Formats: sequence, structure tokens, C-alpha cells
Amino acid sequence: MAREELADIYRDYIACLNRQNWAALGQFVHHDVAHNARPLGLSGYRAMLEQDFRDIPDLHFDIALLISEPPRIAARLRFDCRPAGTFLGLAVNSKRVSFCENVFYEFNGGKIRQVWSVIDKAAIEAQL
Repeated sequence: MAREELADIYRDYIACLNRQNWAALGQFVHHDVAHNARPLGLSGYRAMLEQDFRDIPDLHFDIALLISEPPRIAARLRFDCRPAGTFLGLAVNSKRVSFCENVFYEFNGGKIRQVWSVIDKAAIEAQL
């Protein structure tokens, strides 16, 4: 798969998340997907994302940086949102916070098979 083709698939995946189009998630995510070395499968991955949107009602994924090196994608995602209640163990309680997530994806058969993610918790702490 070419770099630009993989990058386009990833952009479509992010658009799918922002629309919360859960029925289409399987077009982008492998049925045996793992997140931070934890096997979730497609249904567990979907449940994790649905919970994210419940915890952060105004959640929106914004690609700040994207590097495509098939079969991998590296991205820096930017968030500007109001998590309800506790988020990452922090009492955010609907306060507006901005932070980034650095995430790496490995694709298999054109679908996301592995996800490694780190959220900049220190940036959130500094805003509280």
C-alpha cells in the first residue's frame, strides 16, 4: 500500500470517529485489534470509543501531524474539549482543556490491527 493511500484511509477513519459512525468502524479496524498491547477485538475497541464519547460529549479528533510509513501511521491528535467528571484520574468536571495524543497504528490488510497511544496528561494537569 502506498503512503498516500494509507494516509487517506487513516483520514477516513478519523472522519468515521468524528461522525460516531460505529456501523462503519469495521471498514477501518481489524477484527483482532489491540490497543496498548491489550487485545480488544473490534467490539471491545468500539466499546472503548463509545465510552470516550460518553465521557467527553464534545470529543473531536483533529489531526495535527500525520506520518505514513506503510504499514504504519504515526499521528499527533489534538483535542480541545470538556470531559465530564473524571478524566485520566483528574477531576476535570466539564472544564475546557486542550491536550494532544501521540499514537502509532499498524495496519494489516488495510485495517488498523495495533494501536499504541499516549495522552499528554501533564498538559491537562497544568490547565486544572
